[in-house]
Amino acid sequence: MTTTKHTIFAKTLICAGVMAFTHSVAQAQEDGPPDEVTTWTFQPAFDSSDAGWDNGLIPWIEAVEEATEGTVKIKLMPAGSLTSGSEAFMAAAAGMTDGYAGWASVYGGDLPEGMLAFGLAMGANSPEEAWEVMWGEDYRVGDLVQEAAHERNLHWIGWTDQGTNAMFTKFPVEKFEDLAGKKMRAGGPQALFHEALGGTAVSMGAGDIYTAIRLGTIEGTYWDTGGIDDMSFDEVVDYAIQPGWNPAQHQETFVNLDAWNALTDWQREQIEGVFKDTYFETSQLHADQVDIALQSLKDEGGEVITFSDEEVERMREFSINEVWPKVAATSERNAQGVEIFKQFMKDKGYY
Repeated sequence: MTTTKHTIFAKTLICAGVMAFTHSVAQAQEDGPPDEVTTWTFQPAFDSSDAGWDNGLIPWIEAVEEATEGTVKIKLMPAGSLTSGSEAFMAAAAGMTDGYAGWASVYGGDLPEGMLAFGLAMGANSPEEAWEVMWGEDYRVGDLVQEAAHERNLHWIGWTDQGTNAMFTKFPVEKFEDLAGKKMRAGGPQALFHEALGGTAVSMGAGDIYTAIRLGTIEGTYWDTGGIDDMSFDEVVDYAIQPGWNPAQHQETFVNLDAWNALTDWQREQIEGVFKDTYFETSQLHADQVDIALQSLKDEGGEVITFSDEEVERMREFSINEVWPKVAATSERNAQGVEIFKQFMKDKGYY
């Protein structure tokens, strides 16, 4: 009887040890890189000629692959390779691709809340301010965008401030009323601003803008300042208007929600962990390009017109009173976001 008891006790200890070892192995696998490699295919709304490619997406992809120790690989395809740029957002939502990058999520058409992430007219003035209003403890506008993205089967995982989105024109603009009656290429939030001034917003693909300006079909375009030389706009416009209508224009990156949920907890945590660092890294890369782009315009004989502080204040008041309500009207979450933005501007002493 004594021998039997000892045998049972020994077997119990062995069984417990095996279970503990198995649990520790499982825990290690859960808390570290998995054995399998996941490959995502991303197609943004733009191709490699856009400033958002080298200064936005590529650094983020490199950071994701490094953070996940190579267990998440991203294959980046230019617009048009799998679907058109205008269809890329919904292609990612449908699972035709695994991810997307672009502006205001197709300028707000498929995700109105994308306009909050893109940046409001005369809203945040810097990456630091933009981060604070989107992710700061007192504001958290980014949560509204994430909720809306999830409803469309997407998860927001990347962000970059591309600097000022400004007016690049064939005519001088000394005050914002000078844009009234002008025909400009503008989409989504840009169009809301331009049309509020009484101008005509023309929608067209990025590849058609250069020719349209040269032929006189349009009188200019709205674009991120650091990217005008990439698109050769410095060759066909005469003026760059600073600080533009949006001092902190943003580009967003989304991944298909099913693809996101298929990752391990560790992989998701690692990718979320590079969100902030890559935001400020890529935002600085874009900022570095602004002076280079404006110099290219000057070298082509163009002129940079900078609004006075008084004019900036006038345009901010106009934007908050006339343009922001148009953004708020596009969705319930946008209405909430606009109210938070207003509080943020008041807290900063801008409004």
